[in-house]
Amino acid sequence: MVYLLLISSVVIGVSLGYFFGHQQKLAKRILVLSTGFLLSLTVLEIFPEVFKGDSHHNIGIWVLGGVLLQLILESLTKGFEHGHFHHHGDEKNIFPIALIAGMCIHAFIEGVPLSNTTGEITPYLQGIFVHNIPISFVMGAFLLGHHFNKKIGFAVILLFALASPLGMLLGNYFNPDWQIYILALVSGIFLHISSVIIFESNKNHKLDIEKIIFVLIGIGIAYLGHLAHHH
Repeated sequence: MVYLLLISSVVIGVSLGYFFGHQQKLAKRILVLSTGFLLSLTVLEIFPEVFKGDSHHNIGIWVLGGVLLQLILESLTKGFEHGHFHHHGDEKNIFPIALIAGMCIHAFIEGVPLSNTTGEITPYLQGIFVHNIPISFVMGAFLLGHHFNKKIGFAVILLFALASPLGMLLGNYFNPDWQIYILALVSGIFLHISSVIIFESNKNHKLDIEKIIFVLIGIGIAYLGHLAHHH
């Protein structure tokens, strides 16, 4: 069930991107809503999990490590994890091998904390599901578009779709004591991605009411899930 959800999130995002990738407003709304959800999930669900107890004194370092790791990965992926590119013309500069490596490392690490689960649809799994959709949306719009070799595009998408399930599978062979540190690492990645998208400058630094509304919707959905999960 968990494997199916991970792969289906990529299929849904790629399909949306392929058919609606030219609609920039739709892409932005999906991206911002998912960002609000991801930020809320990180604060409400993951942080309490990684910081509970007193046996992991250096856990904060791993959160910061996740932030730094994401900075490095973005040099390879040009911002695919954000569901967009930062600068016009980046499409021409993307080197497929670097893109594949960056995206697969990102997805693999996110899949590891799902190992040793019982198949329950946890808030973390929901977060990965929602997080994958805007990334896959851009993949569908760009890699299956007119300016890219579709065979390579499908290969990249397939590798990305399998990376998180592979991380989940191989995570079963990791030392269970590592799980909390990898989850902390992922929380840093999530924190970086969501904060960059939310706090990046709007055009002419004007207040973007629509962005705020969709962030709040994402936060609200995650909060309702949080309430449901803890009752």
